[in-house]
Amino acid sequence: MSFLSQNIEDVKAMLPALKALEPQVNAAAEAIAKSLLSGGKLLACGNGGSAADASHLTTEFVCRFNKDRKPYAALSLATHGGDITAIGNDYAFEDLFSRQVEAFGRKGDVLTAFTTSGKSENVCRALLAAKTAGVTSIAFLGKDGGFCKGLADIELLVPGTITARIQEGQKILLHTICEIVEVELQASQKRG
Repeated sequence: MSFLSQNIEDVKAMLPALKALEPQVNAAAEAIAKSLLSGGKLLACGNGGSAADASHLTTEFVCRFNKDRKPYAALSLATHGGDITAIGNDYAFEDLFSRQVEAFGRKGDVLTAFTTSGKSENVCRALLAAKTAGVTSIAFLGKDGGFCKGLADIELLVPGTITARIQEGQKILLHTICEIVEVELQASQKRG
């Protein structure tokens, strides 16, 4: 079997597990929409490819997903070089995101954390900081959830052992959440 054929088969095998996450997807979309519509903001974090997914998510709200609409406050905690290097240097790499959650997170905001392994200490600390700050947390997890399992208000656990397949599953969930939230944002804009 070719690489592409195998990857397609792996994704097809993952789809039923993603379908089972529909209640969590809806809860995550509701939390994000409620926050943004009430003047809150969306924070997102992750390392490596998960940092790129965090930035992807926030960009969909600052710019747009499918439809033209007003922008909403969304901030990727993985993109501010000055903050990241200062916190990593003056404190610790493990504090990169928690320190930013403390700085930017307010009650009514939402933190979305991405980790394919669930073993990223800086993501775990961000989820704990969100609890302390009264920030609703959503964790996109992989494998068995790792150390981050049980730390978020809403968990989207994509089972599997291959990081790339977990990221692809998380991307389907991310786009679905964006689509649901955008419908709510547009409906509110038309009402208001």
